[in-house]
Amino acid sequence: MALSVFSLAWITLLSFDLSYTESVLYFVFYASITGYNFVKYFAIAKFHHRQLANWLKFIQILSFVCFILMCFYAAQLTLKALTFIVLLMLLTFFYAIPFFSKSQTLRTIGGLKVYIIALVWVSVTVFLPLITLDYKINLDVIILGIQRFLLVIALMLPFEIRDLKFDSNELSTIPQKLGLKKTKLLGLLILMSLFFLEFFKDSTAENHILVMFIVALITGLLVQFSKVEQNKYYSSFWVEGIPILWLMLILIFN
Repeated sequence: MALSVFSLAWITLLSFDLSYTESVLYFVFYASITGYNFVKYFAIAKFHHRQLANWLKFIQILSFVCFILMCFYAAQLTLKALTFIVLLMLLTFFYAIPFFSKSQTLRTIGGLKVYIIALVWVSVTVFLPLITLDYKINLDVIILGIQRFLLVIALMLPFEIRDLKFDSNELSTIPQKLGLKKTKLLGLLILMSLFFLEFFKDSTAENHILVMFIVALITGLLVQFSKVEQNKYYSSFWVEGIPILWLMLILIFN
């Protein structure tokens, strides 16, 4: 997951002919691990801290190391970028921690989960790198943000289909509301929109259009072939690895 976020942030820099910036890219990588582990394992560690399994203790140690490295690279960022990061940290905090009641978080509010995740990914992989480098937020940036938002939602669909047998109906996920066939159709419409938005940019390279088509096509196939009973690597490796493939294709075609 962290490699995917790292890849998307680097793609943003490549999209605007900006140089590889170690501070922001490494911050994004280590912050992704820290944030993900916080959201995923906070409740377990909180209520079972005296009897933590060895694997969870290892995750805590890894998260702490990543947190230190995250802080190291954060210290190299601009004040404007750090202010933006604080806002994202608050959103992540309330995503995992109950705020209005003892059990309700942003994650458990019906129908909201996928859009919060997409918003965070867009903020981290599009706007944070550009804010750090003081790049002007123009029409092309806004379009890229919309494309990235749509891509993350499309990538989330196989995960939500897989989790149909586990998710509470109160979550109101997209497959729960639309069913499998309509969810897959929605995925295709999202990916078509993502691709055609590329032509509305003031500046875009032919190789980026080709790569965008390949990425949209492969993602569409993965969405169409996704099912409730999946191989454990289907979503967690193949689907989540799409941004890494995207980066590799851009580097190859460049």
